Amino acid sequence: MRLLTHLRHVDLAVPDYDKQLDFYSGVWGLTKVAEDSGISFLAAEGSPEQYVVRLRKAEEKRLDLVSYGAASAADVDTLAERLLAGGVQLISRPGTVDTPGGGYGFRFFDVDGRTIEVSADVEVRQHRRIEEKESIPVKLSHVVLNSPDLNRTREWYERHLGFALSDTLSSPHMGEVMHFMRISNQHHSMALAKGPHTALHHISFEMRGLDEYMRGSGRVMRAGFRKIWGPGRHLAGDNTFTYFLDPHGNTVEYTTELENLDEDTWHPHVYDFSRPEVTDQWGTANPMNELVAKESFNDPDRGVFVAPPV
Repeated sequence: MRLLTHLRHVDLAVPDYDKQLDFYSGVWGLTKVAEDSGISFLAAEGSPEQYVVRLRKAEEKRLDLVSYGAASAADVDTLAERLLAGGVQLISRPGTVDTPGGGYGFRFFDVDGRTIEVSADVEVRQHRRIEEKESIPVKLSHVVLNSPDLNRTREWYERHLGFALSDTLSSPHMGEVMHFMRISNQHHSMALAKGPHTALHHISFEMRGLDEYMRGSGRVMRAGFRKIWGPGRHLAGDNTFTYFLDPHGNTVEYTTELENLDEDTWHPHVYDFSRPEVTDQWGTANPMNELVAKESFNDPDRGVFVAPPV
């Protein structure tokens, strides 16, 4: 039985806090909704989530937390018991969540040592419909995580959290390099990428439509932030992409039109990502090469197995 419903937020620790806050709440188009002594909470205007990114001032850059939603407090309790029975190390037992919107949840470590949170009963944020030509994120789309042991991580998420495989990218020379994983009919809420170390690969934000996606991509380019790859359209997930580096070298993506699947009839594909039309159906993006790929390896995340402060 699947107990997770959706991706809530991704939390980052950053050394140059003010520069990161200016980027996410300025050119990237999120809204700062709360701030307290070196921690800020940023919402997407079209999303009912209280926040989609949390920034924390720290000496070392790291991925603090990935948070998922559950439908009810009972589901949170069921998941916690299931994880305990499966030998998963819990950081906290289910209880009150004391971040904006409150709720009921708990934290635990995944197989790579990342901190994961699951919560329910979080207060819905007052949000609005994003208007035509308004090129700011509607919501958080998905997160991609680097893992040095791709299939071990995939099997852990399938067994313990109920993720299902949607598609895989592979190549004759490198073997499997990415698994797209879902917890709903959305093609992926998370993907796992083969990397040399545990780290954040990228965070993706959904735009209203193609025009807004292109306008947003252009705004970030004009502001002088480094575009790694795009604009283009992937084959797996059928979504558009433009990837940028934030001021600390984390990769962030604007996307739109991510595929919704019929889960009853869907069968995972294995796509050869050495074929240009797999990485970009349109042929408009700069070619995917080793240098582009290395940008998304990110810095090794040494924060694993250390519970971040609340």
